[in-house]
Amino acid sequence: MDRDHESADEWKQLPWKSLEQQVFKLQKRIYRASRRGDVTTVHHLQRFLMRSWAARCLAVRKVTQDNRGKKTAGVDGVKSLVPNQRVDLARRLTPHLRTRPVRRVWIPKPGTTSEQRPLGIPTLDNRATQTLARFALEPEWEARFEPNSFGFRPGRSGHDALEAIFNAIRYQPKYVLDADIAACFDRGRPFGCQTTGL
Repeated sequence: MDRDHESADEWKQLPWKSLEQQVFKLQKRIYRASRRGDVTTVHHLQRFLMRSWAARCLAVRKVTQDNRGKKTAGVDGVKSLVPNQRVDLARRLTPHLRTRPVRRVWIPKPGTTSEQRPLGIPTLDNRATQTLARFALEPEWEARFEPNSFGFRPGRSGHDALEAIFNAIRYQPKYVLDADIAACFDRGRPFGCQTTGL
């Protein structure tokens, strides 16, 4: 019981600002190495980042406290962790943590009430592992992405993509095609795609 209390205190007293700075500095080094094409240094720094206490603590905090779906359980039924469990998870967190199956739920597709799409929910442990890997991989690929790429990138949103489209077409009319390619194949109809020209 005393050990649990000590772990809870340890989690609450972690120097979060300092941990964030440590991870950010490593990410900057990964970004710079990737920009200059130094693959060996990138991989070395990524391994170093994923083993660091700072990155492991931040990954656990992200999935157990910060994320919007933090109370969503995976196949193990675990919805949340108390501070001493967070410390334990951070200690044993590794990129090689055993992967568990995802829990499959069906959610309505945006804009429709009849169609649903599958959503896989990993366990908290696996979400923390994925976040840890993201911390290491994101700066490498940010250095390589095209400037006009907007999907799933930090600091970019749909509004940025709309602004780029507006700036590209405001002086000369062009066509924009929107195709739901997945719908072509999931209905068994080769001509099920819907395209709209603007």
